[in-house]
Amino acid sequence: MHNAAFAALGLNWCYLAFQVSRDHLGDALRGLAPLGIAGVNVTVPHKEAALAYLDETDEDARAIGAVNTIRVEGGRLIGHNTDGAGVLEALRHDGGAQVEGARAVIVGAGGAARGAAFALAAAGVASIVVANRNWGRAAALAESTHRVFPSCAVDALPLEGARIEAALRDAALLIHATTVGGGAQRGLSPIAPDALHPGLLVMDMIYEPRETALLRDARERRCRTLGGLAMLVYQGARAFEIWTGRQAPIGVMREALGLPPEVPAGERWGR
Repeated sequence: MHNAAFAALGLNWCYLAFQVSRDHLGDALRGLAPLGIAGVNVTVPHKEAALAYLDETDEDARAIGAVNTIRVEGGRLIGHNTDGAGVLEALRHDGGAQVEGARAVIVGAGGAARGAAFALAAAGVASIVVANRNWGRAAALAESTHRVFPSCAVDALPLEGARIEAALRDAALLIHATTVGGGAQRGLSPIAPDALHPGLLVMDMIYEPRETALLRDARERRCRTLGGLAMLVYQGARAFEIWTGRQAPIGVMREALGLPPEVPAGERWGR
């Protein structure tokens, strides 16, 4: 996606993947400036831990407590979070969702879930329920979100049981922000199929496989579904602009991911 965008704008840049263990995260980030790297994306499980190694973070990243994009400027590491914006753009443009006033359930409490919670609260959802296997992390995310957005009702629930099923019955949006359903957990779903209902828009941030077990279950229960590629392209476009200072060629990026290349109609970035 990024390499296609660089080529489209005639930039002599290259986007590569580096697998970095938690023990070597600090060394890897400190090596960016000496290597002449312009910036990086940070993904699971480093989005929260990377904060400790940055020289500066933007307002969104500080509030969320996680970064997914780092820009190198004058030898300094500056952290940003584009996940939340990616979630909103995907929901609105590719999912056709009416976010304002909706009731949302977020599964997960890590960096991606934090970005989603803060973005949804800022966009004016009526309520958010954070569901996670570790209830303490869910409660901490709910508390921090409500503290910044006191007009949004935010609650934390265990991922299993009657209460989460009740929360889903009342919800219009379900955002899945864990790794369950991809990688070694491919084929698994964090939500019981019977908890899904036709009025629900189910978004899974996982983009490989393109249809996770959760999305398959949702489709079979006549929910609207949205895979992770839409979020990937929008958060990636913002990261591209942070690194390069150039407007991202979103149509090119969408086409590189196998999405319809047309940029959805409407005001750019939802502003």
